[in-house]
Amino acid sequence: MRHRIAGAAAVAAVVVVAAGTLTGCGGDEPEAAPSRTVLVPGRPGEPNKTRVAGPSRAPLPTPAEVRFVQMMIPHHAQALEMSKLAPERASDQRVRSLASRIDAAQKVEIAAMRSWLEHNSEAVLKAYGKNHGGHHTGMPGMATAEQLKQLREARGTAFDRLYLNLMITHHQGALTMVKDVLDRGTNVTVQELARDVQSTQLAEIGRMRGLLAKG
Repeated sequence: MRHRIAGAAAVAAVVVVAAGTLTGCGGDEPEAAPSRTVLVPGRPGEPNKTRVAGPSRAPLPTPAEVRFVQMMIPHHAQALEMSKLAPERASDQRVRSLASRIDAAQKVEIAAMRSWLEHNSEAVLKAYGKNHGGHHTGMPGMATAEQLKQLREARGTAFDRLYLNLMITHHQGALTMVKDVLDRGTNVTVQELARDVQSTQLAEIGRMRGLLAKG
């Protein structure tokens, strides 16, 4: 019972973080101060001058940040596809619990990332021109069609081991994507999302390896 409560609390924490990090979208940068007139001292012998100091527009998210968000959506979607099989096929309650956490947290993140893209259409257009969808081929860590078929056909302990191994590889792929985007942009939201993905999935990889070791 204690484990179940802890798991539920962890999921709730992830959901709150994701919602708080991304759902603001258009307002994720601090609001600029209103314009004002300031006095600029002149050089010796010259009169002082005045100028208007106004808010500067926050820079657009970089193409690397746009691609990260766009690619992370289908990457998360495959994790959901794998995790929804666990309730009926996994034999280990710990595997079912892990799959449930992944499903709950990544559904929230997908919705938030889609909202972020809608609110940053100018950056998307700049990154891809008229091809808003971008290109998502070759994402690291993605399971192949054959591996997904094997997972759908597996049951019991065979499912548990295959699910854990595939998900470890999947998470490692996400960490590669995070490494590529971290510090390659200025958008607070995307940088926070990347670090959240990094910390969460590193922890889950450790837990999954522990489950495999215990057999």
